[in-house]
Amino acid sequence: MSKPIVTIIGGAAGAIVFFAAVLGLVWLCKFHCRKLSNKNSETGSSDPSALAEWNRGGPSSSGVAQPPFGPVGARQFRMEELEKATKHFNESNLIGYGSFGSVYKGFLHDGTVAVKRRAGAPGQEFAEEVASVSEIHHRNLVTLLGYCQESGYQMLVFEYLPNGSVCNHLYDTRKDPPTKLEFKQRISIALGAAKGLCHLHGLKPPMVHRNFKTANVLVDEEFIAKVADAGVSKLLEKIEEAGPSRASSVNVFQDPEVGTSGFASEMSDVYSFGVFLLELVTGQEALRNEILGSNESLVQWVESRLSINNFVDHRLSGSFTMEGMRDLIRLTLQCMSFPGKRRPKMATVVLELERIQEKEMAITTVMGEGTATITLGSQLFS
Repeated sequence: MSKPIVTIIGGAAGAIVFFAAVLGLVWLCKFHCRKLSNKNSETGSSDPSALAEWNRGGPSSSGVAQPPFGPVGARQFRMEELEKATKHFNESNLIGYGSFGSVYKGFLHDGTVAVKRRAGAPGQEFAEEVASVSEIHHRNLVTLLGYCQESGYQMLVFEYLPNGSVCNHLYDTRKDPPTKLEFKQRISIALGAAKGLCHLHGLKPPMVHRNFKTANVLVDEEFIAKVADAGVSKLLEKIEEAGPSRASSVNVFQDPEVGTSGFASEMSDVYSFGVFLLELVTGQEALRNEILGSNESLVQWVESRLSINNFVDHRLSGSFTMEGMRDLIRLTLQCMSFPGKRRPKMATVVLELERIQEKEMAITTVMGEGTATITLGSQLFS
């Protein structure tokens, strides 16, 4: 065989090998992207492009180029940019307190954020746990964007939701009157929160929230509910001490079985969700109900007052059907059942809330707004 022919054959073979290698790389990239997308659910965010920008690191408000990722995958913020964003953690930017510490509103070039801060020494375990939680994305979960460990502080940076907690619209006692949430809005909020918890329980391994409560259900501009602080309780267990908390020493959202066994499970979250539903129905803090200091359980308190005039939030009058309210209260009691194994799974709760919502929407649409009513004070259960 002549030398030119050998050269041609060799070149062709090399080109084929190169082309095959390129195809292999393309296939691997597609497979990797498919795996990443399977970790998320629904849209992952009300603004996916914005979250993509966060995950790339985004432009730094300090003007210094950021590395595309933190050391373990989550965005690592600098103290300098968070101080600038919060006016050096000025009290005017303070928007609340939580189990992790103080919460500040921050303004960065690439968006508004909520910064949670506590005193604590830097630790690799903290960074690793943040990285794990920041990979969880769902339309009904508040997204953890990143963290910072500098100057004796540990900080978590979350997406900011302008309408704040459901508490602000349900039983806020400030001068401004609370938002009037119609029954259908409350069902929608409950359904969104249920989907968020359901996603956590569906992870492998399942994630138990451990601190689900009305204050940890936030709403965005369109009043889409998102569950906050997913993974924070577990994170606090892994680091030295749980920073300052303004939470009450009495936690009516905690499953009594957890207090007995010390073990939290998915069913513990279901109980907490039941208390959340109770607050949506009554429009009152469960903590303020007169069961405290007595031997009467929260479930017994509900059952004994099903026919009392002020059990259902008076602001709901004329906006719901007898059947819809009865089904919601029945679901509330099921979520708070004892023992815990009798409670429905969150996936079942989601299905039931979807059924109630669909039926309520259909009935009120046919009958007209405000015509499908229940007389407050009537017997809800015969």
